[in-house]
Amino acid sequence: MPSTQPSPATGLPPRIRLNLPGWLHLSDIQGLAQLATRGTLGVTDIAEKVQGNVYKAVAAPFGRAGQQFVNREAGSSGVKKAGITGLVYGGIRGVTRLAGGAVDSVLARTASRIAAKTSSPQREAMLSVLNGVLGDQLEDSTNPLAITMSLRRDGLSLPLEKAALAQRLPATTGKILLLVHGLCMNDLQWRPAPGQSDLGEQLAQALGYTPVYLHYNTGLHTSVNGGQLATLLEHLLQAWPQPVQELSLLTHSMGGLVARAACHSAAATGLRWPQELKNLVFLGTPHHGAPLEKLGNWVDTALGGNVVTRPFAAIGQLRSAGITDLRYGHVLPGDWQDADRFAAGPDGRLPLPLPQGVACFAVAATLGAEPAAGGRSKLNAALGDGLVPLSSALGQHADAARSLAFAADRQSIAVDTGHIALMHSPQVAAQVLRWLA
Repeated sequence: MPSTQPSPATGLPPRIRLNLPGWLHLSDIQGLAQLATRGTLGVTDIAEKVQGNVYKAVAAPFGRAGQQFVNREAGSSGVKKAGITGLVYGGIRGVTRLAGGAVDSVLARTASRIAAKTSSPQREAMLSVLNGVLGDQLEDSTNPLAITMSLRRDGLSLPLEKAALAQRLPATTGKILLLVHGLCMNDLQWRPAPGQSDLGEQLAQALGYTPVYLHYNTGLHTSVNGGQLATLLEHLLQAWPQPVQELSLLTHSMGGLVARAACHSAAATGLRWPQELKNLVFLGTPHHGAPLEKLGNWVDTALGGNVVTRPFAAIGQLRSAGITDLRYGHVLPGDWQDADRFAAGPDGRLPLPLPQGVACFAVAATLGAEPAAGGRSKLNAALGDGLVPLSSALGQHADAARSLAFAADRQSIAVDTGHIALMHSPQVAAQVLRWLA
């Protein structure tokens, strides 16, 4: 008789064991199964809508005679529920929900009997990408794959209680450095490679900072993450084992927008930590948006403009609120509330200047060897680091009210450097060291 003991790799009995990587946790498999169920239902909806739209297009020339074959109820796909096609789609949905519910129930019962495993860089990377692309949906559906914001060191959450934090970080100083990662990334990715020191550790050794790393769901609106970060920083400073001399933030990409949102939220709610904020460094932050999200919005509009292809626009609209915030660089709740985030339209952001009394620095990057000189410079400026144009990373805008006032000696352009490489570039590290010294 075959054994029914759970597999050590997945925690699943052999009868339902899957060929999945051993670094996955059982909760991850449960979350992925939930996503698979939602995905199947979503594809079924799209297929039904496409077929319904074809029915409508074919029936239209026949007037009332053709309309008898179409479901004309408001909000319907066009496929009649009582017809053979409608019954097929209904059957697919019913079987999918039944199977998905059964798998979720088995995994939930098994999870309660399996001890939790430590995480791994592969798992953290998988979770980060899923949260960046679908994070708002993961949170709304209480999917176990959703990341909860926390402050970490070495991939482990820090306790925000004075004695416990002192025990966890015995060598704390009064200078706190918070590193904030970007879209689809995580705190472990600040490190170039195993065994190498990251930028936070270099600043700790050179300038006496104690580095702390933010871990968060990058698929949420930047203003939502900013509000959560503002509260978390207040708790961190209250629990810090040493008298706080200064707080500095080092941010990459979307992390810079989250940091600006946190400063605004803290000021609006009267939190105390901004009084300790001394430096705010932005590495490749899309202060005024990123072209790729603008292209995604154009694709949505093009697909939605045709009666047959319109359902396929739903595929592009799976992308998270965090991603759509990058179209123009949304930071405030008012930038997106009461608006269709997928609708084409002009930049309607409320101007938000850099926080007063804080030394703010901006590093942009170009894939080219020269940031200026000749016609090639315009191409380099537009391409920027491959994701963020130079002007956006430096806060420059045609509207003076939206331009960010970085002093000339607090701007830097890294050449021959891509967006992700900004986190690990020696020339960027040297510049940040000079600024914060």
